[in-house]
Formats: sequence, structure tokens, C-alpha cells
Amino acid sequence: MSAANFVLTLSCIDRPGIVAAVTTELAALGANIAESNQFWDRETGRFFMRLAFAAPEGVGGESLEKALKAPIARFEMQTALFDQRRRKRLVIMVSKFDHTLLHLLYQIRVGWLDAEVAAIVSNHEDARKIAEDAGIPFHYLPVTRDTKAEQEARVLEIVRGTGADLVVLARYMQVLSDTLSTRLFGQVINIHHSFLPSFKGARPYHQAHERGVKIIGATAHYVTPDLDEGPIIEQETARVTHAMSPDDLIAAGRDIESRVLARAVKMHLESRVMLNGKKTVVFG
Repeated sequence: MSAANFVLTLSCIDRPGIVAAVTTELAALGANIAESNQFWDRETGRFFMRLAFAAPEGVGGESLEKALKAPIARFEMQTALFDQRRRKRLVIMVSKFDHTLLHLLYQIRVGWLDAEVAAIVSNHEDARKIAEDAGIPFHYLPVTRDTKAEQEARVLEIVRGTGADLVVLARYMQVLSDTLSTRLFGQVINIHHSFLPSFKGARPYHQAHERGVKIIGATAHYVTPDLDEGPIIEQETARVTHAMSPDDLIAAGRDIESRVLARAVKMHLESRVMLNGKKTVVFG
């Protein structure tokens, strides 16, 4: 990530003068732009922008918001200002498969992901030792059809209580209710194998093997009430062959899932992902 302490994202109807209006105000405060990305969506006519910049000592969020008030009103912008000096907090939810959880913890440990895991939540006990070894609070919240509402209320309580910026479903094998998905819209990232919707349900890699697929992969997306159809953040595929067994496909798939989820989390934490209807604009 660039040496910047603030990130500004904005979107509005495209017209001349947007970039100049924003950068002029930042320059007047003595801010130095470290990274700038723009995108014009020709289909909708909307303009998207991400600015990473270093502000002088003494210039904080209030000063920046005050300075940007005029261009925001003039161009009817939707904006978000992020203080990148504040370390983001995650709640990671997991079931029995722990490969994506372990990869996230490793990338945090080596500094590639600048985040703190505030809690690990699971509907199984399998990940308890991983959490304890890492010094992370572990919450065992089993769930059934009859207890789902109560369990999700507890999940929301943990998210709010820890001040989490993002919830990561690291192979959490439960479908979030429409209520929870809506309340946490834009704050929950899920990972799944990109066989969906072709190979739904259990044992997708075995189904893929039986059908002789030549490409496998994974997709990270925001969670919405539309199951596995939320705005896509990141994807990756790999070629496979007829000589590979279902276990070979599983191993390759787990590797891809871990990388894709970590990249999606990193881009979200760095404010590189902007929602654009059912799609995303990702400034990589």
C-alpha cells in the first residue's frame, strides 16, 4: 500500500471538473496525493474515484470533510473517507475447514494484511485450538434451524461489541439469513468454489471430477440475501486434467480459495472496492 494516511472514495454522475475540484481542495490543505485511480462506467454514466494521500500533521478527518464539503455538494457525490492509520478489526467465521482461516492468520502475522482479528466465531469446536494458540477470543455458536435467529443475534452482538470493520466467512458452511445479510451489507465477504451454480450442494469437487472439468477456481464476494450472487470482488482459476483425483482437485481448490479470500480482504481493507449496483469497481 502507498505511503498515505487517508483514502477518499467517491462516486457521482460523470461530468467535467470532478478531479480538479477535489484535488484543489486537498492541495490547499497541503495534502500530498500518493495514489489516484478513476473509472467511468459508460453504461450508467457514473464516475468512481479513489485517492490515497498524506495529510500534513494537524489535518484530520474533520478538516478534510469541511474542505471537501463544497465539491461534494456541487457534484452530488457519494463519498467515504478512511483513516488508514487505524488498524482494521476482523471477525472471522469458520466451520470445520480451516485452510482459509489459517492463511488469513498467517498473512496478518507476516504483515501482508494490516488487520487485527477481534474474534473467531464457529458453529463447531474444531477451530478453538487455532484461536487459543493465536490469542484470539473464540466463540462457539452452534446453530440449528430452530436456533438460527438467536445464534445470528449473538453473532451481530459480537460484531458490534468488537467494533469489527469486516466479517470474513472463511468457509463458514451456514447460509446467513436475509436479515443479517441486509444489516451487514457491504461488511461481509464470503469465499466459495466457482463451480456454483453448476455444482451446488455437497461434494462439489467430486461432482466436478465426475463431469471431467478442466478448470476449477474460487470466487470472493460480498454477502447479500441472494445466495452466492453478491457483488464479486476477486476470482481465480486453475487448469486441471483428467489424471487428477478428487483429492487432487480438493487440494488445488483449497489453495486457490485461500489466496482469493486473502486478496479480497486486503482490497477491502485498503478501500479499493466500491459497490456499483450488483457489481464492484476494484482499484487494484
